[in-house]
Amino acid sequence: MTKGGNSLDQSTFDKLSRLYIIALSTIALSVILSQILIRNHLNDQQSDSTVINVAGRQRMLSQKLTKDIVALSTEENLEARIVLKNNIKQTLNLWELSHNALQKGDDSLGLPGKNSTIVINKFKVLNPTFDTISKASNAIIKKIENVPPLPLSSFIGDIKTVRSHEGDFLLMMDQIVNQYDLEADEKVSWLRKLEILLTALTLLILLGEFLFIFWPTAKTVRSTLAELLTAEKHAKKMAIDADELSIAKEKSIKELRALSQAMDETLLFARTNQNGELVHMGKRFSRLFKYSKFSGSLNFSQVLSIHEKEQLIIDDIVSKYKKTGWQGEVKGTTKDDVDVWLEMSIIPFNPTDDKSELLIIASDITVRKAAQIEIERLTEKSFEEKMSQQKIISSKIIENQEKEQNRIAKDVHDGIGQMLTGLKYNLESIDAKDVEKATVKIEYLKELTTNIIKGVRTATFNLTPPELSDHGIVPAITKLTQELSKLTNKDIVFFNKTDFNERLESLVEINIYRITQEAINNAIKYADSTHILVSLSHSEKMLSIVIDDNGKGFDPTKVKNIKNGDGGMGMTFMRERIKYIDGRLFLNSEIDKGTRVTLNIPLV
Repeated sequence: MTKGGNSLDQSTFDKLSRLYIIALSTIALSVILSQILIRNHLNDQQSDSTVINVAGRQRMLSQKLTKDIVALSTEENLEARIVLKNNIKQTLNLWELSHNALQKGDDSLGLPGKNSTIVINKFKVLNPTFDTISKASNAIIKKIENVPPLPLSSFIGDIKTVRSHEGDFLLMMDQIVNQYDLEADEKVSWLRKLEILLTALTLLILLGEFLFIFWPTAKTVRSTLAELLTAEKHAKKMAIDADELSIAKEKSIKELRALSQAMDETLLFARTNQNGELVHMGKRFSRLFKYSKFSGSLNFSQVLSIHEKEQLIIDDIVSKYKKTGWQGEVKGTTKDDVDVWLEMSIIPFNPTDDKSELLIIASDITVRKAAQIEIERLTEKSFEEKMSQQKIISSKIIENQEKEQNRIAKDVHDGIGQMLTGLKYNLESIDAKDVEKATVKIEYLKELTTNIIKGVRTATFNLTPPELSDHGIVPAITKLTQELSKLTNKDIVFFNKTDFNERLESLVEINIYRITQEAINNAIKYADSTHILVSLSHSEKMLSIVIDDNGKGFDPTKVKNIKNGDGGMGMTFMRERIKYIDGRLFLNSEIDKGTRVTLNIPLV
């Protein structure tokens, strides 16, 4: 009703307001309640499909695990057996992880670990079978990873254990999967009933609101139409005011357009949404990357580069700094495959209260970056030239050392050796009157002379073994171990595991021989060892020599710091020689546990 024909009665207006608030609040409350109930149930069901999928996958994993383990029983090749072992290990890890996650939960797999009493009891029945298979599989892996690997016969029993329990595991796992599926169906059925109940409740609320709120309100609204007629004059005045405001707004828009056009012409300027999709791109940006038009779904990184790797880098920067902003250098590539370097700033801003965008301002630094890269290239080239020069110098030093050793060996062998041999024969022909003293003296001189000749021959052998130049590294190391074993009375054995018999470059063979000789001599002089094993093996691209001894061992970290004294320079020369032939040297030793020296030399 109206009062005086000019306005609604205030009490009626207040009543209508309260009724509308009650109606809207009731609808909102019913919707919120419905959403809470449904979402709570959906949250419980969200992980059901993941649980069923992981549980079903357990059957596949157990079959794959059994298949690979059974394959071991027929595989004689060690390398193939190791490959199978790695596959078994990977499958076993995933199988064990999934089994435990199904029972206890795992966020990374999306498993809640909330099982029903029935499922928990079924897992209790399954776990002994699972533990048996897991224990047997881990035992097989450990036996293969044993050094040296154990024979196939050692884990035949474990293979049989896995095979005999696989069927039980699959049967019980099927029951668990079926139980998971049954429980998921029951949850869906309950949700349907809940939706029907909530729908009926909502309809009932709407009916009550129509009868007690909206229908009485409609009657009241009719009485307000007269008031609308009297308000017409006031509305016209407001329209005139709105036109004036529109003119002012148009003027402001023109000023903003002029400012935007100036930015487009002077800066590499663009705007994107929070996901990196272009909202606006300046003319200079468009000309530089040859994009005259773009759709709303075009990503900013797709404009800056045609290469996926560069796009991923740009997307990562936008995603990471969209809230805090960022400034730095970015590499792009135009459609013509031309590299472009940008110094770019990303500035987050809000054009409206409910909208967030990214303002991107950049400058082209391609010329400056090219100069910087060229400087770095020249610096790297200078370093490589220095390293090459150092390598040549090292080569000359080693080559001159070998020539000098060859010369000394020839002098010792042809000069001193022959003279001492002649001395021995002359002393044997002495005819003294004092037979007893002469005999004692002569015997002593014979022994002394023999030792001198033996020492000269040993020194000659150490300097330049003829086997190295005539037959190669394998015969030379064989001769070295045999001679040193005779001279030192130590058990020195050489084992050519892969029957290597190839010839290498002269300087490569010399350096390999010298390093091996130094390692054996160190074991003889300093390690107090009784057994020394030199083993050689090779592959298509690598030659490996290992020198093991059973000596007293030492702390390798201390030897690295020695510059003078016994053993220090020997290790330095060994490392210099292996470095010269592009190889690698590894030294492993423990106190009272012996020493191992490993040489790896590339063959290509």
